[in-house]
Amino acid sequence: MTRPEKTFPETPAWLGPGFLALRKAGAAALNLLYPPVCLACRRAIGDHGGLCPDCWSAIRFIERPFCERLGTPFETDLAAGESGRIVSAAAIADPPVFSRARAVARFEDGPAKVLVHRLKYGDRGELAEPMGRWMARAGAELLSEADLIVPVPLHRLRLARRRFNQSAALARTIAALSGAPQKADLLLRVKPTPPQVGLTRRLRAMNVQGAFFVLPERRVELAERRVVLVDDVMTSGATLNAAARVLLRAGARQVDALVFARTVAES
Repeated sequence: MTRPEKTFPETPAWLGPGFLALRKAGAAALNLLYPPVCLACRRAIGDHGGLCPDCWSAIRFIERPFCERLGTPFETDLAAGESGRIVSAAAIADPPVFSRARAVARFEDGPAKVLVHRLKYGDRGELAEPMGRWMARAGAELLSEADLIVPVPLHRLRLARRRFNQSAALARTIAALSGAPQKADLLLRVKPTPPQVGLTRRLRAMNVQGAFFVLPERRVELAERRVVLVDDVMTSGATLNAAARVLLRAGARQVDALVFARTVAES
């Protein structure tokens, strides 16, 4: 995977010079009212929706070679003949329910974790667009085959407290860029599970058992479809496994997972 660009694509030239001039004038006015700052550290930068050089350098992007199933990078250099599409020992020993997982970056202390927490807990919904663009690039291989994009849902009680679902916000941007339709209400969270933070791998899996559901009348929308399941963070994979299992049982042909960041066990 190539690293995402520091800035995001300009408006296509086919929209015409008049539109582009108007857009530039609007951007200049916006810069005067709201000077562009780094998404992570809030330091002044040249354009909106980017990172400063220090934060850019601090993000630990996940690039090949990585495990084709789990999306985890290999901690040791591989020989030239081994650097193709390979699967890790962890994926062989404990295969995930989903087919493939992809992530933009590692979820360690640093800019990636800051962005996730600000989107999730800091009422910073505007971060969903740049983060979703990075995810669309990281998951281009999955999205090229996708029939549906499904965000991991929140239970209605947690949604009422948090006011928005960060996974659905990311999925909207990814759907707009990929062309695959988003189905935010297809997968339901019917069990108000406690937060996964601090739980062991086994307890995480138990925590999300029975948490997801697809209404019988909606299953026709999943029949033989390739689904990309979207979430902000992947840790043990328990939530994504539970959601993928329900989607497959409801008729999906294949389920892949796409997240912004994921934890990586250091060797």
